[in-house]
Amino acid sequence: MGIYLGLDSSTQSLSGLAIDTESKAVVFEHSIVFTRDLPQYGTENGVLRGPGGEAWSPPLLWVEALDRLMAAFASSGVDLRRLVAVSGAGQQHGTVYLKEGFSRRLAELDARRPLHEQLQDAFSRAHAPIWLDASSAEECREIEEAAQLLGGLTALSGSPATLRFSGPQIRKFAKQESAAYAATARIHLVSSFICSLLLGADAPIDHGDGSGMNLMDLKARDWHPRLIAATAAGLSRRLPPLVAPNTFAGNIGRTWVERYGLPAAARVLVFSGDNPCTLVGLGLTEPGLAAISLGTSDTNFAVAEELRVSPSGEGHVFVSPSGGYMSLICYANGSLAREKVRAEQGLDWNGFEAALEESPPGNRGKLMLPYFCEEITPLTRRAQVYRFGLAASDAAGQCRAIFEAQALSQRLHSRHLPSPKMLYATGGASRNRALMQVFADVFGVPVRRLRTQAGASLGAALRAFQADSGKPWAEATRDFVTFETAIAPRPVAHSCYGDLLPIYEACEDFALRGGKDPEARRLEFMRRWS
Repeated sequence: MGIYLGLDSSTQSLSGLAIDTESKAVVFEHSIVFTRDLPQYGTENGVLRGPGGEAWSPPLLWVEALDRLMAAFASSGVDLRRLVAVSGAGQQHGTVYLKEGFSRRLAELDARRPLHEQLQDAFSRAHAPIWLDASSAEECREIEEAAQLLGGLTALSGSPATLRFSGPQIRKFAKQESAAYAATARIHLVSSFICSLLLGADAPIDHGDGSGMNLMDLKARDWHPRLIAATAAGLSRRLPPLVAPNTFAGNIGRTWVERYGLPAAARVLVFSGDNPCTLVGLGLTEPGLAAISLGTSDTNFAVAEELRVSPSGEGHVFVSPSGGYMSLICYANGSLAREKVRAEQGLDWNGFEAALEESPPGNRGKLMLPYFCEEITPLTRRAQVYRFGLAASDAAGQCRAIFEAQALSQRLHSRHLPSPKMLYATGGASRNRALMQVFADVFGVPVRRLRTQAGASLGAALRAFQADSGKPWAEATRDFVTFETAIAPRPVAHSCYGDLLPIYEACEDFALRGGKDPEARRLEFMRRWS
């Protein structure tokens, strides 16, 4: 055992975290914040914006950030001779477009010179579209139509055609910039691109990140030839091969050995997406475990042994690093909605929680659909807040309604998955005990909050350690993923929410799809539980 380094190339930064598996400690943490540390690329929080919802990042930014991060690691005082393996995470769905000879360029890099200076003309497309891009609606429709003849895109790839996904982005590029596409010899994901830089050779794409592209056959775990053909001509020869998440792609490249003194024997585990790596960083390595991440957006992660996609096409299914599958359901109305309600009532967070306690679980039948902005789950194209029996001046009702709506929606839209036996919680709002109690009561399982918020970089380091050691996942993660005391569900409250869930669903159906008015059912609930 020794030291394992995990990298995380996120939207706003490139971070590194190293663990020492003998001392059971984190021995290195460092971040290169793009806007602060590399302002010459002109990004705002790591992003360049274009018309019509376009969002890009310069790939050279990631090259220079990696060079700086490895320099920081080499000068950190960590005994580099003990480095065993490296892995990493990349923001999912982003694509990097490279000219012929990219792999040869990597092999011939001069270790005495900065890498970004030597790779400036390696790209057939100067900017990489990233997950924030929302400009490929037409291409999504085209890919969905082509997939209907094959049984549907969600059934094949685990996700509906999605604006930010790689397949629609590649199709848009091939249609609109045909000459540049013709000059493209290799298309990498952010994860496989940075892995290639570390290897000094062309890296494969792992199943976890590959399943976030609308191009991979989720059951066969290989590129689906007809999805590839429906996306762009000649795409199959431009994509790297797909491999299992526990595959070592090779040893660290000569450039890093000569430039920073890293050991030539150190191995590089194939990188993955930030969501699969975060799954490991949260300790979700067994079927039946689920997590909620509560931040700017709210996310529900779950691990399943069998492939299960939502019948309504909501959410996404990726390959899990520990085997089996992971589901991901995302909500745009996370902290934004909570903050809106708090501000509308003129409360600080202590006052918010005090007001919430004035209303019982079930909120006497008062409900809210909190679409303060366009929502991802359920898909809602227009920002509008719906209230049922809830007065705008009712501070206690409003405060409880936003918490209950978010927990009820997560339970409702994850019910195609096996019921979890535990919920792990992370993100800023997980510190709010009242919100965690609502989630425990709604799902009827204990909620455990993570002590740290290490995220994807810790997950990447743990992936490298587990693959190298062969230890069971629970043993490999035990010393680095720790939790606070669990918040237990209350039986009476859980029973109440069991009765409220179908009424919440009926309210959603009424507001979004013109379903039957739920008022009579809501009043019956109110009489029973008030």
